[in-house]
Amino acid sequence: MKQWNVRKIALVTVMAAVVCVLTLVVQVPVPATGGYVHLGDVGANFAALAFGPWLGFLIAGGGMAIADLIAGFMAYAPGTLIIHGLQAVVVAYIGRGRKPWVMFLAAIAGGVVVIAGYFVYEALILRLGVATAAKEVPFNAFQVATGLVGVPVYMLVARAYPPLLRWARQD
Repeated sequence: MKQWNVRKIALVTVMAAVVCVLTLVVQVPVPATGGYVHLGDVGANFAALAFGPWLGFLIAGGGMAIADLIAGFMAYAPGTLIIHGLQAVVVAYIGRGRKPWVMFLAAIAGGVVVIAGYFVYEALILRLGVATAAKEVPFNAFQVATGLVGVPVYMLVARAYPPLLRWARQD
């Protein structure tokens, strides 16, 4: 098992807090489901590309789930943890260390996980029904589109401050 050092724990914690703030700073309510759209996907895509699938899972899923708890969306927090965590896993496995166009495709694939994940979560787990869950699909698609900004942010940070990315890879 890989060892977690203090630096890696601090990095994951700080990045989860950044994702949480991105999620809380701009919230556009979705009246049909009681949910909201946000900028957290920018942080999710950045975290996945910068820190890989499993740290990305903790950062993206954890940061956004904490935001749901803070914002009073308790019913969404467990789904958010899993859905956005899986988003980061998909983005990292497809796009990490690849060319920019592949990173963008990876972010889109991760976005499909978000859209499908929330559709299933709202329709089946929260029991809002298929019709109600379908009303949120365009809002989630918009959120995924804004999350694509995380790809150029990653590329800029990787170029400007490479030690940040090395820290996450150290054992």
